[in-house]
Amino acid sequence: MGLAWQQGPLAAKSVGRFLVAQPLPERLLFAEPLRRRMRVRFGGEWVADSEDVVLLHEPGRYPVAYFPLADVRAGVLVGQRRTTQHRELGTTTWFDVHAGGDAAQRAAWQHTGLPEYAGILRDRVAFAWRAMDAFYEEDERIVGHAADLYHRNDIRRTSRHLLVRDGDRVVAETRRPVVLFESGFAPRWYVPRDDVDESALTPVEGQTFCPYKGLASYYDIGGRKRAAWSYLEAWPEVAGVSGFVSFEPDVVDVYLDDRKLALEPGQAVTPHGIDRGLDPDEMRQRPQRNGA
Repeated sequence: MGLAWQQGPLAAKSVGRFLVAQPLPERLLFAEPLRRRMRVRFGGEWVADSEDVVLLHEPGRYPVAYFPLADVRAGVLVGQRRTTQHRELGTTTWFDVHAGGDAAQRAAWQHTGLPEYAGILRDRVAFAWRAMDAFYEEDERIVGHAADLYHRNDIRRTSRHLLVRDGDRVVAETRRPVVLFESGFAPRWYVPRDDVDESALTPVEGQTFCPYKGLASYYDIGGRKRAAWSYLEAWPEVAGVSGFVSFEPDVVDVYLDDRKLALEPGQAVTPHGIDRGLDPDEMRQRPQRNGA
């Protein structure tokens, strides 16, 4: 989740509301200092390096990092003649990015017609996530999108009864599931492998990537496509679900304490955009460090 995407407080489809007397504007933007050193790599070279990054949260988008122009290497930005208009931030000027013999078109932008209230973004530039080779915080590569300071995952053990059926067949039954509470998402229930009928799971090709959990593998159950998934090697932050199996309640029948679960709205994730690149291949390159 985060502040402005999925179902966060500033998102268009937030599950909560601000308790104020007057309606808030339809769209609220929020900018704050990142307070972390962030670097951008392109063409095998560092093109930006700053401890003064500002993170912009905009409804419907993942966080975007804005670097001071003074912290972008000279000659990297090549201006285009074309500009666009941002509904709150005014004129946006676009740049090609050149470094190390490589070039990426429309790979960076600057808001050059900012209103007074958005002065925190003045003289700053943002880089398109998928157009760059990599983004780093210190020497750690950050994948997917700029890390959202407000996103979190909480894992809780429970003794509730979870039952998964494919018609009359019991696919999983446990009284020791774990529940993953992820910001902006409905709870997801994970079952230990020992409590799953593994013969019911047919591995399928194609994985997806979550910047906060890792690489997900999928399974068909009978004729039900991609009905279950598992983070076989979940990242350390969510190691409590590593290897466990979760089931999609709109594909198979999932019961929690005899209550049939249903897929809640607003759970879909759009994988690609100028502010993100949720490609499994990017995740597989994460171990690269120190400019590799």
